[in-house]
Amino acid sequence: MSKISLQEASDDADAIMLGTLRAVRPELNWVHGPSLDSGCGSYKIDGNVAASMSRKVIVMTIVSEVRRGSLLGVIERHWKQQGYIITGVDSHEKTPAIFARTPEGLRMSVSVGKKGQFFLRATTPCFIQSEVSPPRTPGTGTPFEGPVIPDPHVHSAFWSATTPAPLASPTP
Repeated sequence: MSKISLQEASDDADAIMLGTLRAVRPELNWVHGPSLDSGCGSYKIDGNVAASMSRKVIVMTIVSEVRRGSLLGVIERHWKQQGYIITGVDSHEKTPAIFARTPEGLRMSVSVGKKGQFFLRATTPCFIQSEVSPPRTPGTGTPFEGPVIPDPHVHSAFWSATTPAPLASPTP
């Protein structure tokens, strides 16, 4: 395990999620979800307490049922282009998900929840426990307060459309 701090690992998780969101066109409306830290049992790094951190992004754009597979495909292709390893795919009809891992051991997922809401999560391996600041990059949507996550409510001419996404034109 690396000797970087949990803050540095969380910054890496934020950068991966931001890179994933930037790979999606047209852009999605999204907000940061709650960050969660957890201990690593009795595991220590050079005598220091170790912990893990999860960062979460909640997509507020309405993604129609017929466009959900397209969005999942965009994210999966981006992760593969970045050298991330796809570790699992849940092809559940209503709540599909894709799981991946970076070469450094950071685990990511994209999942579809109720009403087609997309969630991105990045979880660090165990690193030296430290204070962790909130994500530095603001989301593109309006942050919410409280434990209840609002349903997706931002319409997109592309992602909310009820027709299948057009196929990309072949390049000569």
